[in-house]
Amino acid sequence: MTTTPKLRVLFFDVFGTCVAQRTPVADELWRAAREALESDVSSISSEVRTKATKMGWNKEGEKFVRDSIAKHSTVDWRAVDKHRLELLPKLLAQRGLIILRQDASTSELQVGEGSLWDESQLKHLGLVWHRLIPWPDTCRGLDLLNRQFSTVALSNTYNDLLEHLVAHSSIPFTHIYSADMFQSFKPNPKVYLGAAEKMGVKPEECGLVAAHLSDLKGAKACGFYAIYVDRPLEEKNPELREQNIPDMWIKEDEDGLASLADCLGIQVG
Repeated sequence: MTTTPKLRVLFFDVFGTCVAQRTPVADELWRAAREALESDVSSISSEVRTKATKMGWNKEGEKFVRDSIAKHSTVDWRAVDKHRLELLPKLLAQRGLIILRQDASTSELQVGEGSLWDESQLKHLGLVWHRLIPWPDTCRGLDLLNRQFSTVALSNTYNDLLEHLVAHSSIPFTHIYSADMFQSFKPNPKVYLGAAEKMGVKPEECGLVAAHLSDLKGAKACGFYAIYVDRPLEEKNPELREQNIPDMWIKEDEDGLASLADCLGIQVG
């Protein structure tokens, strides 16, 4: 660990760091399944009802992002959101939870009778990424950190989604920046340096708060102070733990952003 520099701005990764993503997505799908199964809709087939308890999500969305970077060296974040929306029915169909039929006139896939959800319900489920809930410490911690710093969301997504997500849970960031504002994606230096420039500060006056070491590694290479907030199930590259990337490490059993405020000298009580 290094001595804390004089920071003016704290940038925050959002997905996984400030809002939980893995458990809430699974929970929402589970709740939706339970509601459908407990409804009086007789068209739901018994086979679909049996398979609903085995429903889950996979990592195809992340693969779509990686493929986009490999092919185009950039990411269209609106396309990622659209892909998630289109992917959900296919994944659920693979698990036998909905029945897809091809429209004879348009060749488009449509949700058929006997499915667990109809098309409007699937669209709502597919947009779960717009309404993920904050970790219990997020809003409280940001309120504390706002006493001393500018707090800026800095996420790999597009601005409309990020603003919608932040507004949905009233997350008190002072500013909201998305990767598409800098026509790039983290960990590309264009995002970190562009964000610092937009805030009118030098990189050494910035900290990045993230639950992903690869993100912190990119920010640290640009001169940012690296603050790791260890969140359950969020670290995608555990092998990076051996590289001593964080300048400050908030352990999983601590109080997240509230503990960060305390470590940065802000009176929590």
